[in-house]
Amino acid sequence: MDGHPLNSFRKGIAIAGLRGGSGKTLISLGLLAAFVRRGLSIAPFKKGPDYIDPAWLSLAAGRECHNLDTYLLDERTVISSYLSRNNECTYALVEGNRGLFDGFDIEGTYSFASLAKVLGIPVVIVVDSAKSSRTAAALVRGCQVFDPDLAVRGVILNRVAGERHRSVAAGAIEKYCGIPVLGAVSRIPGLDLSERHLGLFPVQEHPDPRRSIDMVVSAMESAVDIDGIIALMDRYEYPTRSVEAGALSMERHEPETSASAPAVGVIRDSAFNFYYPENLSALTGHGARLVFIDALKDKALPDVGALYIGGGFPETHARALADNESLRNDIRAAVERGLPVYAECGGLEYLSETLEVEGTRYPMAGVFPLRFSLSKKPQGHGYTAFTVDADNPYFPRGTAVRGHEFRYSRLTESPAGIRTAFRMDRGTGLAGGRDGIMHKNVLATFCHTHALGANVAWPGNLVALARERKK
Repeated sequence: MDGHPLNSFRKGIAIAGLRGGSGKTLISLGLLAAFVRRGLSIAPFKKGPDYIDPAWLSLAAGRECHNLDTYLLDERTVISSYLSRNNECTYALVEGNRGLFDGFDIEGTYSFASLAKVLGIPVVIVVDSAKSSRTAAALVRGCQVFDPDLAVRGVILNRVAGERHRSVAAGAIEKYCGIPVLGAVSRIPGLDLSERHLGLFPVQEHPDPRRSIDMVVSAMESAVDIDGIIALMDRYEYPTRSVEAGALSMERHEPETSASAPAVGVIRDSAFNFYYPENLSALTGHGARLVFIDALKDKALPDVGALYIGGGFPETHARALADNESLRNDIRAAVERGLPVYAECGGLEYLSETLEVEGTRYPMAGVFPLRFSLSKKPQGHGYTAFTVDADNPYFPRGTAVRGHEFRYSRLTESPAGIRTAFRMDRGTGLAGGRDGIMHKNVLATFCHTHALGANVAWPGNLVALARERKK
């Protein structure tokens, strides 16, 4: 971990929506960039399991975005992370996911509303007001009544058609809800923030993400009361949080020279970019030296003692991955010689025999005798939980772990007798209630995990294996 001390408090704002696709990411990007223009130091956060939005938020804020989720992490760790990440920042913006009250069950467990209350920060609701006006007040008032303990302190209207539309919707909200409308945003001409099946187009694949953020912040400056939002953060009374800095500590080895530190390869490029910062920090925290690899361009596997392959969109880069035959062959040969590899989701697909996209089968690394095909519908989506019920190099047998899965790929061929280490207690996994396929020192899973979650032991064990191979 970064080892920074905790702030005793942090002035924050929660940007919420009534549903997914309401524009809260657009508003969050604009606000972050506007704060930066004013010289404010602001730490970006994203609620829930997500990789794409945090990359956009990081770009807008000029500093790394971190995820906060009370399903993946216990409450104490969530608060500690909120107070310690980007410790030099006085302010924080936390973007929600889905609808404000949407959670694990009918009680809203793990919802964004529950997170905002845990953090003790005020909520600004982004309301998509397209084709409605006064009804927006009913929706906001419903949120106030639904949970009177939630500090809903303002509204930003999105997709406003014109001044008359704005005046009716804003006037109704301020009259019937008693809170200010802090902005009204119209459609931004020429803005390219197109979406793909998991949300926004990834930053790594966007032709000009910086230009898109500049367009958004220019619109925000004229349509949103930026100073009013800063004032809201400044005047809100924050509950005192007493959290020991040790809540985020994890095992550290004595500092090693770059020559003696075990090298752990990380495939990170436009095909594989789903990495929580904490997962990479966990590897370095256990003493690893990270070696980043581009599976699209690098022709040979570097001299590494272990390999971590995260998720991403291998299906949109299937041809380029297939064309890099020399790297695929290097990885397969290294695995057969005992290279420790931990892979998640897209990384699992890359280690398979083939990946079929639009009728064409592309060869992958061929470590596992599996074939996948891109589907038009989600094949696994949401929170997961699994129990480790077989011996493996990365998790102690008998431990229970929480994670999440996002995938559209479908398993089309799998021989009988493949070895797996996980029993799925929630979610889809690989197939048949199982996940965590194994071969030699490789373990690959469709479940993404967060290094600060309970029983997430793989980072330390991967580094230990790399260190052992170095001897």
